[in-house]
Amino acid sequence: MTKNNPLFDLSDRTVLVTGSSQGIGLALARGLAEAGAAVVLNGRDTAKLDAAAAGLRAAVPGARVTTAAFDVTNTVAIETAVARIETEFAPIDVLFNNAGIHRRSPLAEMSEAQWREVLDTNLTSTFLVARAVAPRMIARGAGKIINTCSVMSEVSRPTIANYAAAKGGLKMLTRAMAVEWAKHGLQCNGIGPGYIVTELNRALVENAEFNKWICGRTPAGRWGQPEELVGAAVFLASKASNFVNGQILYVDGGLLAAI
Repeated sequence: MTKNNPLFDLSDRTVLVTGSSQGIGLALARGLAEAGAAVVLNGRDTAKLDAAAAGLRAAVPGARVTTAAFDVTNTVAIETAVARIETEFAPIDVLFNNAGIHRRSPLAEMSEAQWREVLDTNLTSTFLVARAVAPRMIARGAGKIINTCSVMSEVSRPTIANYAAAKGGLKMLTRAMAVEWAKHGLQCNGIGPGYIVTELNRALVENAEFNKWICGRTPAGRWGQPEELVGAAVFLASKASNFVNGQILYVDGGLLAAI
């Protein structure tokens, strides 16, 4: 008979996952809940959050789940929500910065609004939420911050310059967090998804030409599924990663290893 390894037990942890009413964020939240964590779902749409929370409770019986509807680009809303979570639910042991958007356009035609919206949501929001949560972790002498980076933290392709710039910046922000906060007992790392099937990129999956290119470009020969990110997330949220800091764990089917 085998026993669960206590290094990966999250039953003593509360995790705030931003951008978790659907897609990758919700899959990560479910995986963390299955590992025992109490989970705070975040998004801007209260109805979607409530539905996601209900689905998560049904899928993981006994899961401790709550919601926090706030805009991750709004400093006042962030601070208010973090204070409420810590007072009314539990101290945040793990912050998973996952909120992100896409606004595709050729670089020469990209509007300033498209540039700023992606940078604000995919990069600046991570700074803002971490700035609200980290001092509380520092005061307790422990905490985990995990940022959803991307293979686009390392490479790019046409029409996603704003996204690549944000994810590249996020890689370095993750390392900067580790450099400043490791001495206070925090571990700050990132996961780097490859091409993952979600509702937001369903059109790309169903585009025969693009799908062929992705499957040919990825050594695994296929797209990833959101659930395949959970193992990395649990590792980085758990005691198993207590001496891991400033790293990006790529979950990409080998894409970055191939020319």
